[in-house]
Amino acid sequence: MTTAPRRDPAPWRDSALPAAARVDDLLARMTLEEKTAQLYGVWVGADTDGDGVAPHQHEMTAEYDWGELITRGLGQLTRSFGTAPVDPALGAQALARAQRRIAEANRFGIPAVAHEECLAGFTAWGATAYPVPLAWGATFDPGLVEEMAVRIGHDLASVGVHQGLAPVLDVVRDLRWGRVEETIGEDPYLVGTIGTAYVRGLESAGVVATLKHFAGYASSAGARNLAPVRAGAREFADVTLVPFEMALREGGARSVMAAYNEVDGVPASADPALLTRLLRDEWGFTGTVVADYFGIGFLETLHKVAGSPAEAAHAALAAGIDVELPTLRCYGDALVDAVRAGTVDESLVDRAARRVLLQKCELGLLDEDWEPAPAERIDLDSAANRALARRLAEESVVLLANPDGLLPLAPDTRIAVVGPRADDPLAMLGCYSFPSHVGVQHPDKPVGIEIPTVLQALRGELPDAKITYTEGCDTSDPDTSGFAAAVARAAEADVCVAVLGDRAGLFGRGTSGEGCDVADLTLPGVQGELLDALVATGVPVVLVLLTGRPYALGRWDGKVAATVQAFFPGEEGGPAVAGVLSGRVNPSGRLPVSVPRSPGGQPWTYLQPPLGLAGEVSSLDPTPLFPFGHGRSYTEFTWSGVTAPDTEIPTDGSYDLAVTVTNTGERAGAEVVQLYLHDPVAQVTRPDVRLIGYRRVELAPGEARRITFRFHPDLSAFTGRAGRRIVEPGALELRLAASAADVRHTARLTLTGPERVLGPGRRLRCATEVSAPE
Repeated sequence: MTTAPRRDPAPWRDSALPAAARVDDLLARMTLEEKTAQLYGVWVGADTDGDGVAPHQHEMTAEYDWGELITRGLGQLTRSFGTAPVDPALGAQALARAQRRIAEANRFGIPAVAHEECLAGFTAWGATAYPVPLAWGATFDPGLVEEMAVRIGHDLASVGVHQGLAPVLDVVRDLRWGRVEETIGEDPYLVGTIGTAYVRGLESAGVVATLKHFAGYASSAGARNLAPVRAGAREFADVTLVPFEMALREGGARSVMAAYNEVDGVPASADPALLTRLLRDEWGFTGTVVADYFGIGFLETLHKVAGSPAEAAHAALAAGIDVELPTLRCYGDALVDAVRAGTVDESLVDRAARRVLLQKCELGLLDEDWEPAPAERIDLDSAANRALARRLAEESVVLLANPDGLLPLAPDTRIAVVGPRADDPLAMLGCYSFPSHVGVQHPDKPVGIEIPTVLQALRGELPDAKITYTEGCDTSDPDTSGFAAAVARAAEADVCVAVLGDRAGLFGRGTSGEGCDVADLTLPGVQGELLDALVATGVPVVLVLLTGRPYALGRWDGKVAATVQAFFPGEEGGPAVAGVLSGRVNPSGRLPVSVPRSPGGQPWTYLQPPLGLAGEVSSLDPTPLFPFGHGRSYTEFTWSGVTAPDTEIPTDGSYDLAVTVTNTGERAGAEVVQLYLHDPVAQVTRPDVRLIGYRRVELAPGEARRITFRFHPDLSAFTGRAGRRIVEPGALELRLAASAADVRHTARLTLTGPERVLGPGRRLRCATEVSAPE
């Protein structure tokens, strides 16, 4: 069955021909207007009156005649499901009708690529809200993240969506940044391995994964959204770019999103060194580069490196951006006129259009038998989805401290649940979940999914306990009038569970999320004062944090009975947290970001050279309260039988080290064995330690498994003084550890032979094996 009237049979319609030949034939037949039409999206229903869900949306969204516009064709359809609450089945039918209309209107019958956000699940009404990426990092479980991405991909495809704008591969550099919740963590190896797993899953479902934000976005000065980035070239190469290269080479991502930020005065969206020479010429990327929303227009309006939409279009096209998103501003008539005037070379339009059409060819959108038929049955929050969301949430919860073993809670105890996050479903969700991202603008519409709160779930977990509840205070409001009731409830109980944290939002409408940057890492509002009041009662306090970033907890070190950290754990996060409190779930999450002791002293992550650590040269001690990789369990693990001899290997050699981990406790649990590299002397300063491998292993009581790490010297590489990535001969230490600060065994190596210069084919990950103990 065909969708559009097929005119003049031509080679480009022949699916038996190579895609390149088809696209070359098609391009030769297209007018300039038809080619440029493939280079922009249209955002139907976007709000032009307020900020909406993107910065400057109201001023960057122009009016257009839809019927006339699509006669040229259309590159992309923006967020048919993620703009307003839409029943998924009806939305799929509406998208199919729109695609038919686009195909019928243009001369070649070519539909658009439909894209959606899918950061923590498909951002659509009624779709599963999974844990945020920071929680994925806490699982240290790439396989489970890949399984989630497969499900997200199939849900997207079931309604006719071709491209997902995820994952975020920014490496956290300053914990005050609002979008920390969207990142996977502060270590490039963890971000790269977890992010690559997500890419593999999404791409395996036939959906184009889009890597965000290329590059440097998380390194903004002062942690301010869109602020300039002042990272040096070495930090950029060795920290910022590593996850992107891994996700492209090993994950097969077919799209990259240019970042909003500038680096050393050059906006990413106008940087050919980044988007063409590195991405395409050096790394060999052949997919599409898309603009972050309004990013091309921002070259004119915010960055001031272009004097008009046409100049912005020229700069972005020349740099290597193929598609303007989310809607038309620069790549339409302004670009056509500039080409006709001779100020923009038409070859730039041809280059971008060819990439777009090649991707449409891969997706089957140029085939004669293309038909936009949604799945017969659409269920975006299936039982299987929810079960997977529960597993991810449970694996992501981090038990930070439990010094006296108060947790798990006794089943028949008196519990006072206090705090503004205890009984709010939105406490589980990040800013890119549909209820927080879009649903808050439609308060009369049901949430669309079931989201049990911690209070509700705890009552279900402990039916024999006597549980009382009071809010105590708001998440961010300074009102303290509820403190007295909270203290009274706590004083009547055997234990107080204080559930505190963030409210996700956009552009200042939350305490965490895009545009919700903070001056320091103090708990939002008066929640810290509420916690002080609860601790002062003398009743044991279990602190539960539902946040999008870590907060400084040194003020309560040794004063609370236990601390549980969950990073926006999704729709099943309430049962997951309650399961940890009750003991049904043995916590196994590990910190993907350090937890600071004091609220100042930022920016700081664990990737510090010697002078970035505590020392006599400064009165400020940046040592975190809980280090990267830290997490406790309700069982005990012993590490033994280490095979890690001190030895010499060539700079292109290999080295295996292994350890046996045994669960010596009385219940099943999971240990995360981490491998860190320490480089004692190098030609440039190096982080004191950095993660180069890890393996999560689940063990029954008494069970033992042997974990082997296969180290290659490529993993020790860094950017040397000459600006090239090298493996330097000399001494190294490989440290088997339970966190960045909890080293269990050290192997001392000497790399011998010549210095090696590495290219794009270098080894990016440390292979691991799990076997029976010897």
